[in-house]
Amino acid sequence: MAKKQTVDARHYDVIIAPHITEKSTLASEFNAVVFKVAGSATKPQIKEAIEAIYDKKVLAVNTLVQKGKTKRWKGKAYQRSDVKKAIVTLAEGEMIDITSGI
Repeated sequence: MAKKQTVDARHYDVIIAPHITEKSTLASEFNAVVFKVAGSATKPQIKEAIEAIYDKKVLAVNTLVQKGKTKRWKGKAYQRSDVKKAIVTLAEGEMIDITSGI
């Protein structure tokens, strides 16, 4: 287990929501969980937040920014928002069950 940390409100500002897709489900076979995170969140902040909220040991954090698509609605173009995602790799034997809240 990771060392016990107190959970602050700032940890919930970093982690927005789990990102559940077919690809993220396949990543769970390799002890990886995908989260939507704040755009200004850094890798150390994400690691600290996951370890504090879920009390699990994090090995690595990879981040990516998915650029918003340009779409059209009723003939007018608009831009979807950019989304920052974090792929969190957990230590061997650790698991986060994000589907238990559904």
